[in-house]
Parts: sequence; structure tokens; C-alpha cells
Amino acid sequence: MKQNIVLVGAPVEEGTGRRGCLMGPDAYRTAGLAATLEALGHYVLDDGNLQPVTVDDIRPPNAIVKNFGAYAGWTRSLFKKASDLGTGDSFPIYLGGDHSLAAGTVAGQAKAAAEKGRPLFVLWLDAHSDFHTLESTDSGNLHGTPLAFACGLPGFDAVLGTPLTHPVSANRVEIMGVRSIDEAERDFLVRHGAGVSDMRRIDEEGIGKLLHPFLNRVRAENGLLHVSLDVDFLDPDIAPAVGTTVPGGATFREAHLVMEMLHDSGLVTSLDLVELNPFLDDRGKTARLMVDLTGSLFGRRVFDRPTRSY
Repeated sequence: MKQNIVLVGAPVEEGTGRRGCLMGPDAYRTAGLAATLEALGHYVLDDGNLQPVTVDDIRPPNAIVKNFGAYAGWTRSLFKKASDLGTGDSFPIYLGGDHSLAAGTVAGQAKAAAEKGRPLFVLWLDAHSDFHTLESTDSGNLHGTPLAFACGLPGFDAVLGTPLTHPVSANRVEIMGVRSIDEAERDFLVRHGAGVSDMRRIDEEGIGKLLHPFLNRVRAENGLLHVSLDVDFLDPDIAPAVGTTVPGGATFREAHLVMEMLHDSGLVTSLDLVELNPFLDDRGKTARLMVDLTGSLFGRRVFDRPTRSY
């Protein structure tokens, strides 16, 4: 099925501890994301880069939290954009930017899904669960909090200036590829019933076998599916352009298999591409891989892929 795809740039880097993610959206453009999708027969509109809402006089409940005003501004801007796009018939791809942007995109897509009378499911492909609250974070880096925000955990009301009216049910979240979960996050995940498949489980059972039941649940509940793909889901040997590298990530084939299965399911309705830091890349290697993975999500087959030299 051909899609009306809208590219939305979100040059966010305030959620991470190092500079560079603000260059991510333009790196995806330079790596040929639009051309790749158009070659597959899809219509692509590049909506440019968003700007954050200005938020004054806002303080986090925990003094260790960094850049809280910027986080709130970006979340409000992305929440409105995702809420608007989610009510239409387009397929938004949010180009990050660090993973804090997903606070706005996931929450906005959830609001739009609720207006359609359908539940939102989230597939979180990441080395980390990003399930800290503002109180539990030890680092103060807000890219570790977006999934907790979107699932309605307490303490985030100041981010939008109002309570979240349509949180994602944590039991409709599947986190895959994790290799680093803090103790506080582990407790929250268990308490709220989120699905977690770490790399050991993937090694033992296979990523396809683990993904099938989740997709079947989305289909059975007539859900919409948002996919949030972090560069560090991938092994850093094949995707070095990320500031939070954790060894032992998904292989090239595991990642493409996930994308191919998602395409075959026909369930995905929105996508985040996050944590690409071009400053850390090797001649665009990571950006091109993320573009290739997006191509697989939109129907590119194995034997359609060109041979590339780096």
C-alpha cells in the first residue's frame, strides 16, 4: 500500500548529555531518506524542522534534571504536531534529535488514536527502556524519560502544563533490544506491565518469534502502532553515530527482519528515528543504515538493496 509520508524534523539535543543530535534531521535528508521512500512508490512531503514552544518560568521537581524548559517546549510543539498529523491519513516520520522527542510524538499519536476510537501500541527499539520519571533519574538527562511520560507515570504535569489525558497503557508497549535498565526503571516496568525483550531473550528465542505475538495483539485490538527506533538498538559496530553506545545490540539482519515483519503486518502508522549524532558517524554509515531500515519498513525487499562500499 502506498503511503502519504510526512517528514518532520525535530533537531532536539537538550535531552542528551552531548552535542550533535540537532544535526540528525538533515543527516537523514542528506542520506536520501525521501528519495528512498519515493523510489518505493510513496508520496513524500518534507515539512521541514519544527521549533520548540517557548516555555518560561518552569522548574523541574528534581534539581538534577537538565534543560527542563527546553524539554517542555519541544514536547508541547511535537505533541501538537503529532496530534494533528495523527488524525489525518498521512504517515508521519519524526526525524531526531534525541529520544526525548518521543515524549511529544508518542503522546500526540496516542491522543489522535483515542479520537479515532482506537488504542495506540508502541514498539520501542532501544538499548535502554527510557522509563525514568523526573524523580528517579540519576543523570538528569531527559532522553531517559519519554516513555514514562507517554505512559502517564506521575510527576510530569508541568511538561504540557496540564495532565496527560490519553496516556499509552504500559501493557501495550513492547521494548525490544534492551541491554541497560536501571533499577528504578526495572521496578516501574514490572509494576506497570510493560513488555520487555532484552538481548539475551532475543538470542535465546529469536527476534521474529518475540515480535509475532505483539503484532498479533495489535491486530486483535484494532490498534495503531507507533515505532520508536533508537540508533543504539543496533550494535555500535554497524551504527557508531550515537552517544549512548552499548555493546551487543541488534545485528544488521535482525534489524532488517524487524522492519520487514512490520511492513508485512501493515499495522505501523507512525515512526520515530532518534539519537543519530552525525558528529560521531563514519562517513554517513549510520545515517545510511537507518535510511535502509526505513526502506525495509516501507516495502524494500532484500534483493532490491544495492551493494554499497564505505
